[in-house]
Amino acid sequence: MPGKASVINSGLFPVSEFGRVMALTDEKRILRMINLVVVGSALTLLAACKPADEVVAPEIRPVRVVTVESGGGGDSVSLTGRVQAESEVNLAFRIDGRMISRAVNVGDTVTAGQEIARLNPENEENGLRAAEATLQGARGQLIEARANEARNRSLLAQNFISQAAFDRITQVANSAQAQVDAAQAQVGIARNRLGYTRLLADAGGVVTAVGAEPGEVVQGGRMVVQVARKDGRDAVFDVSARLKDIAPANPEITVTLATDPAVTAKGRVREVSPRADPVTGTFAVRVGLIDPPAAMRLGTTVTGRMQVGAPQGIEIPASALVRAEGRLAVWVVDPQALTVSMRTIEVRASDPAKIQVAEGLNPGDIVVAAGVQALRPGQKVRLLGKQP
Repeated sequence: MPGKASVINSGLFPVSEFGRVMALTDEKRILRMINLVVVGSALTLLAACKPADEVVAPEIRPVRVVTVESGGGGDSVSLTGRVQAESEVNLAFRIDGRMISRAVNVGDTVTAGQEIARLNPENEENGLRAAEATLQGARGQLIEARANEARNRSLLAQNFISQAAFDRITQVANSAQAQVDAAQAQVGIARNRLGYTRLLADAGGVVTAVGAEPGEVVQGGRMVVQVARKDGRDAVFDVSARLKDIAPANPEITVTLATDPAVTAKGRVREVSPRADPVTGTFAVRVGLIDPPAAMRLGTTVTGRMQVGAPQGIEIPASALVRAEGRLAVWVVDPQALTVSMRTIEVRASDPAKIQVAEGLNPGDIVVAAGVQALRPGQKVRLLGKQP
């Protein structure tokens, strides 16, 4: 039987209880000590059998995901436009004056060199006559000065006049020649101004607008008639910025008459306006028509159709995007372990609904589309649904 000290040191019962036991008789004391030892052993075994602190299971976050697929393909786009001349010119007088006649109206066909309108030529005719009279007077003075120079040259050879006197005579003759040259230039200017009183067509075409009526005083440069030249026709369309960006570089466009779909023509983009319309925000695109039929008259409404291809790339919902250290990223799910990891991406284009990814994702990747705010690297997730 263990001694008193060993029983006390075993910690099976407290010291106060041991004192009460010692006050009993030896037989009772022994029985009492055995009971205490048994109770203490039971308590020790119960304490040893108590389970350790339970390990908390990792939290599994429910998330909604999408499976990445590569974008591609194309579509047919139709736009409504109008037929215009490839080039339109405004014919105007070069000088001011009162217009006394106009030989054409809207819709008339004109030919190169045809007279379009005429100004009152009275002032220009008087100016030409004055310039010609001045020229005649200058020529008379020149003849006299040259004859005087010739006579004095022979006198100089005989030493009847000095060299200085002859030089003055020569100077007068040269001045007379200069006066003749100036008078001739004035005659040319006056003759041109007289010619400017007649407005001629520089090329054939159709009159599409008029800007002045006979009897009006017009200023130089004011449009009298507008002529659509016959050197080609364009189909003009108003194109949105998005369609302008995704359109092919040199597409072939099929143009159809709106009132008769059987009337068609092929065309190529000839000119794209670099500036958007301030009201509509669209860009004017001119499509040169190749051998347009006669039914496609100026001003008729046409429909243009072309094939556009969607840019190759990967699209994901905008809700999948997060920021990591100043860069754009997404949460990618490991399909085997069902854990997430963050992957940085390069964005090509974006709108409020979708993100077009240039680099960082591959077809088949599973991307978290909803629930991205509460995720951390390596976290277990539960997939609510895959959306193709």
